[in-house]
Amino acid sequence: MPSLEDLSLPDLLSVIVPVHNEAEGLVQFHSQISKVMVATGIDYEILYVDDGSADDSVGLLNAMRDSDDRVALIELSRNFGKEVALSAGLDHARGDAVIIIDADLQDPPELIPSFIEEWRNGYDVVYGKRIDRRGETRTKILTAKWFYRTLNYLSDVEIPEDVGDFRLLSRRAVDALVSLPERHRYMKGLYAWIGFPQKAIPYVRETREAGESKWTYWRLWNFALEGITSFSDLPLKLATYLGVATSLAAFFYGLFLLVRTMIWGNPVPGYPSLIIVVLFLGGVQLIFLGIIGEYLARTYQESKARALYFVKGYHPAGSEMQKTAEKASS
Repeated sequence: MPSLEDLSLPDLLSVIVPVHNEAEGLVQFHSQISKVMVATGIDYEILYVDDGSADDSVGLLNAMRDSDDRVALIELSRNFGKEVALSAGLDHARGDAVIIIDADLQDPPELIPSFIEEWRNGYDVVYGKRIDRRGETRTKILTAKWFYRTLNYLSDVEIPEDVGDFRLLSRRAVDALVSLPERHRYMKGLYAWIGFPQKAIPYVRETREAGESKWTYWRLWNFALEGITSFSDLPLKLATYLGVATSLAAFFYGLFLLVRTMIWGNPVPGYPSLIIVVLFLGGVQLIFLGIIGEYLARTYQESKARALYFVKGYHPAGSEMQKTAEKASS
């Protein structure tokens, strides 16, 4: 296997780090990611995207900028969500290749040299695949597995299981993602949808070094709905199929009752069974009205064509002289 020194290296690597209330672990993360990036021997920028943090994350990031001219910072005007923060980072990344990693150190920065090597071997997307998820409950692991199996069954695009945002993207993969116009951005699906040669690298996902996960079960549920409605219209087709099947069953059941009445007469009808059927059909109708409503709501949101995000401040990586001039003009 060739060493990094033997490979044709890019001029610049961009590392995108979405940040939301990560003050407890930012210093440790920056120290660790910087060591890894320096060891690659490639020029780089670390682009932190603050997604409306309410703690001291921005203050720490500005202090990092003062001491490290390879640190860039995007401050979004409010909390837009991780998917939008990633999109903002991709819009502003200047590198020939882009690495996405979270700030919680659950994804090991030490895997980045392997990403770079596979990219130089011709892969446009190199992603980490979790073979063990330490610190996560069995319920969360099982529900994630069921979700991805369901999504892949419903979707025309295969989305890898046990894969997050930790990955390397080539410049043409980044340009493809940036060109996509939708506002509801399920990034894990978009990474797969753009195509291009892709490769997985297995790793063990560690527990968080500091802070708490922002992903509650309610947020995960909404995230799952986002993924399904973004990459499949099968639930709408299922509503049609079930409607046809129910109508046919009702027709043949009515025909059966007609024949039975003509032959044996009309017995006292069963009130409980009638109520059960009515409640069942009413529940099915409400479920599919909800599904239709989800798709209509997303169509409505897309039709408004609002900006995906607003930037409160953008501070690119640069020299101390540039930063001094930036402070003087502010």
